[in-house]
Amino acid sequence: MIKNVLVIGAGAMGAGISQIALMGGFNVSLVIKDKYFDKCIEKIRFGLEKLESKKKLKKTTSKELLTHLSRSTNLAESVKKADLVLEAVTENLEIKKNVFKIAGENSPEHCILVSNTSSMSIKALGEASGRPEKVCGAHFFNPAPLMRLVEIVRTDKSSDETIEIVKKWAEKLPCVRGKRYVPIVLKDRPGFIANRLQAPGIIALDWALDYAVENGIPLEHVDNDLFTPFMPMSPLILLDYIGLDVNYSISKHYESVLHPDFKPGEVMSKKIEMNELGVKTGKGLYEWKGNTLPEVDRTHKAGILSLELVFALQANEGCRLLEEKVVDKYSTVDDTLRNGFNMLGPFSILMDGNEEKWIQLLEDFAKKSGKEYLKPCELMKSGGYKEFH
Repeated sequence: MIKNVLVIGAGAMGAGISQIALMGGFNVSLVIKDKYFDKCIEKIRFGLEKLESKKKLKKTTSKELLTHLSRSTNLAESVKKADLVLEAVTENLEIKKNVFKIAGENSPEHCILVSNTSSMSIKALGEASGRPEKVCGAHFFNPAPLMRLVEIVRTDKSSDETIEIVKKWAEKLPCVRGKRYVPIVLKDRPGFIANRLQAPGIIALDWALDYAVENGIPLEHVDNDLFTPFMPMSPLILLDYIGLDVNYSISKHYESVLHPDFKPGEVMSKKIEMNELGVKTGKGLYEWKGNTLPEVDRTHKAGILSLELVFALQANEGCRLLEEKVVDKYSTVDDTLRNGFNMLGPFSILMDGNEEKWIQLLEDFAKKSGKEYLKPCELMKSGGYKEFH
């Protein structure tokens, strides 16, 4: 039974997961460096007080919930009383492996060790812990109090009991937007489900940015290819907001574990070299003044990318997930996208008479861009995905 949750990491995810764990009735201990403590606690307090002001806290107060929060700078000592340890440190495999090694050596025998990584190998973390059967992934989406999706990632060593306990725990965590959607990722593959579906779009967008620069096309025109007024942020603004360094790191990881076509393009690589990382540096693909969204002329498009191409790429990647046995139903792909990104699932659109058109679209774009990875996979071409219902 989980009562005491230990969260390692003071960033947006660590603070958000700590907040919802408190709201779920758990005792939460934070392991963070002293210099980050005040900022992290303020994030949690602000989130709780905001929900309290909107009467979203049930039968409790922010002040009461915060009495169940403690902190430490000593990981080895803190894990001794934990029932569940959740790691939310920077996306660096070696740092994460060290965290799991310390946690595995010092936590109680019953303690479950969980990573919030968005793309790193859960199996590698399990091996580092020395107790792989007690290790799995629980990938939350940012901001955790608002986003319903939590992907539970199993490895070939994760026990059924571990997966079941963590799934039930995640389902108990409150979400402002409704009941949590907690799919099981059946195989530890890069990007899991939601982020893996977005991965081919990184290849296409990187190539489009390079093509635009080579042909004198403003980058904002590429942004306009994929922008709709219903989006809170356009794709390039979102990249700047997240951080181009984060996107670059993910691309390099996918390049090493999935396919060479994920190698970052010239535009993205030069931005990293010049330390133009987006909002955090004041300049990225756009110029920024604080967090104020840049004003963009939306009247012209580059005509290089399209939303239809994005859907085709997602459907193709969904077919790969079925081929790799990461999921066993195409409905899981659609439901994950819907709950993780508020997007229509590609299979629901694909089966509405778009099969041949999308296959040709992928063939044409792969040929134009020279990106082999973007070609339709066998399950996409054969229509075999229809059997996974």
